[in-house]
Formats: sequence, structure tokens, C-alpha cells
Amino acid sequence: MTSQAISIDQDKATPLRLFWLTSLSMVLIVAQSLMGHARESFAELAEQISPAVVNITTSTTVAGRTGPQGIVPDGSPFEDFFREFQDRGGNGDRPRRSSALGSGFVISEDGYIVTNNHVIEGADEVLIEFFEGFELPAEIVGTDPNTDIALLKVESDEPLKFVSFGDSDTARVGDWVMAMGNPLGQGFSVSAGIVSARNRALSGTYDDYIQTDAAINRGNSGGPLFNMDGDVIGVNTAILSPNGGSIGIGFSMASNVVTRVVDQLQEFGETRRGWLGVRIQDVTDDVADALGLEEAKGALVSDVPEGPAMEAGMQAGDVIISFDGRDVEDTRGLVRQVGNTAVGKAVRVVVNRNGETQTLLVTLGRREEAEAVPASQPVEEDDAPQSMDLMGLTLSPLTAEIREQLEVPDSAKGLAVVDVDETSEAFEKGLRAGDVITEAGQAQVLALSDLEERIEEASEAGRKSILLLVRRGGDPRFVALTIAQSE
Repeated sequence: MTSQAISIDQDKATPLRLFWLTSLSMVLIVAQSLMGHARESFAELAEQISPAVVNITTSTTVAGRTGPQGIVPDGSPFEDFFREFQDRGGNGDRPRRSSALGSGFVISEDGYIVTNNHVIEGADEVLIEFFEGFELPAEIVGTDPNTDIALLKVESDEPLKFVSFGDSDTARVGDWVMAMGNPLGQGFSVSAGIVSARNRALSGTYDDYIQTDAAINRGNSGGPLFNMDGDVIGVNTAILSPNGGSIGIGFSMASNVVTRVVDQLQEFGETRRGWLGVRIQDVTDDVADALGLEEAKGALVSDVPEGPAMEAGMQAGDVIISFDGRDVEDTRGLVRQVGNTAVGKAVRVVVNRNGETQTLLVTLGRREEAEAVPASQPVEEDDAPQSMDLMGLTLSPLTAEIREQLEVPDSAKGLAVVDVDETSEAFEKGLRAGDVITEAGQAQVLALSDLEERIEEASEAGRKSILLLVRRGGDPRFVALTIAQSE
């Protein structure tokens, strides 16, 4: 019985063993297939799209040197010696030609080429070298320094090979990408890597960079970043490096930003972005508490100069929570939404004002033409100057003496910050002597008693902080400071 039982168990185990062996074999086959795909050659893709990638050489006339700048300080006893050394041969003061290299790519058979603005900025001549070996001069159609994009045009007797833009929003972290360009002037070169991160912001208002570890070096600027379908999903623009060479952190401006810029440059020769006409800042947790908001979302309006928003009735202290039917998460998102909206379009803007929502209809202006200069207000002097210490601040009404002492302009109205306790929350949040507090609790303050009343009202309403509108050199921002709670 025992041996029979064992025999039966073995018979049952055989199919099970075969099943697991088969499954393991399938897993190994799939793994090998994936590894093989990961190691798959990029040669076919490179061969397909290389003819549309170009090298760019620019020439610029540089004024002649009038002295040994950067070598010795002005007035140095060695200045004459170095000037004589520089001017030996009589060429020191003559203009000279300076050249720079970059990359680009053709986006239409009739010769439109995309590159970075910094590649061609200030250039007198732009020469395009094509993969097949011929060269053509290019004209600058338009530039956009905000996104560092430029559009060029060449004239060719034959249709040019070109590449198309892809949808950068579909690019995922971990996707394969390929960069092409003219690194360090070495000619046409290909590098591959993956998308390391998305939605990176460097320093620009409209930044939306794809981060990649594909090797990008000087000279790659303006070149394309391709997905595996051969579509351009980014324009190689910058690297993060301590030594000027690639360390695997490169940035390409997302194609969905580039295409909007290119379309406008091609149609108008310039960009035409929507303009709302407000100064804004992010809603932080303490600002949300001071305003009685449920969550820290939206864009807080810190100033409304003359423009579309003022005409629509928007006010400082409003929190923009929706723009043209889309929720506003933060200031960066709002700036991009407004900039991507057509000039002259009437949009509905939903704001939170004093705890209630209001919908304003704003007809957008054009950002490039906007001159948001706050109007001057009459000055009211206080004949009985006094000071007060509050929330780590030493405050005083704006008198003629205080204005002169702190170099506050005559147009400013409010309370002057004379001193700030360096151990206080106010100092930590950036308040400094010379700042002017113009509003507290979204109401104007001209006297110290006004501020005390606003603080008392906020405390009675159960709020832990009060929102101050602070101006420095004319630039406004809101700061929420904790108020002392009565026991």
C-alpha cells in the first residue's frame, strides 16, 4: 500500500513538474526577449531620422578691445604693458569674428528649422550643415527667449527631409529616448538613454523640461530628443554639470511647449501669449489658514495693476481657483494656462473672495505688450509719528523722515517696517527693514491702530494667523504671520 501510494504521488507530480518547468521556460524566454529588446540596436532609427538633424554654425562680429579687460585691474601699473601686448600688430582695436556651434532639426520639407534661441542669439550669419554634406544659409524667422526656442528658414531647390513632433505628455519615466546633435563640434552624433524625470522647471516661467540621462554636451543645444517612434518629444537645451560635460542629467524642452511656440513664430514671427494682468503667489498652508480656506490650492492675487483683470473687477487678496474651466493648482500652472490661451479670448475666472466664490469674465491681453505699472497713490502723512513692536516687527507710520531713512518711495502707503527681530517668524519668512505693510486681513492699513484692529478681528474669528500684504521696492507679496492667542 505504501509503495502504491508513493507511485500514485509520483504520477501526480509529473504533470505538475512539467507545468512548472514549462512556465519557467516561458518566463526565461520572455525575460530574454525583453533583454534583447533593451539591447536592440538604434541603428535603423538613427539611419531613418539623421537626414533631418542639422549642425548650426553662427558668426558674430565682436567689437575690438580697447584695453586689457579681465587681465589686470583698471589703473594698474601693468595696464600699459598688457595693452601693448594685446595690440601688437595693430589689431587690438579692430572688430573680430566669433563663431559658435549648435544643433537643430528640420520640421518641414520647405526648410523650417528649430533650434535653441541661445544658439543663434546675436548672430550676424547662420549656416546650416546637413547630414548629406551640403550647406545652406539660414534666416531667423523668430525667437522666444522665454522657452529658449528659435525658428530658422533655409531655401532649398529640393524638398528637405524632416521629422515630426510627438506628444511629449505621453512620455513616461523609464521610456527609451535618443538624442542627436553636434556635441563639442564633433559632427553628427547619437546618444541614447531613458526619460529620467518629467515636468522639470529650471528658471523660466514656461519651463516644462524632460530630464534624460542620454549624453548631452555643449553643441547639442537645439538638437532633437526622439522617442522610439522617431518623433521629436523634446529640444535639448541644458545640462546639469559641475565640469561642463555630461554627467547624465540633461534637459529637453517638452515638444508640447515647443510646438505652440513654433506655430506662433511661423505665423507671426513672434509669440503672442495671453495676459491676465495680475501678480500672484502660491497659497501656502499658513496663507490658507489666514484666509479661511479648506486647502492650500490656487493662486493668490497680490496685486492688480491696470489691465484685463482690473477691468473685470479682480482684487488683491482674491484666490484664483479656476481658469477657463480648468482647476488652478498653483501659480506655475496658472501662468502656463494663461500663456497658452489666445490673446483676446474672454475667459471665466473663478475666485475665492472673503470665503465666497465669484466668477469674473476676463478678456485676455497680450503679455508681450503688457506694461503692468501700478498707479501712484496720493501720500497721506501722519503728523504724530509713533512706533510699535508687534509679531517681531517694529512698525511705524510712513512719515517723511521714515521714508528718507528707509528709502521708501513717496507713492507708498501703509506701515513701515523699521526693524525685524532676527529670532522671529517674520524674519524667517523674509520680512526686512524697509518693507511696507499696506494691507492686513485684506483691508488697508494706514495707522498702527488699523493693524491692531485687523489682528483683533482675526483672533475673534478663531484664526491662528493674519495675512499681510507687504511691498518691497514696489513688488507685492502676501505673508501670513502667527498671531498671539489670548488665554
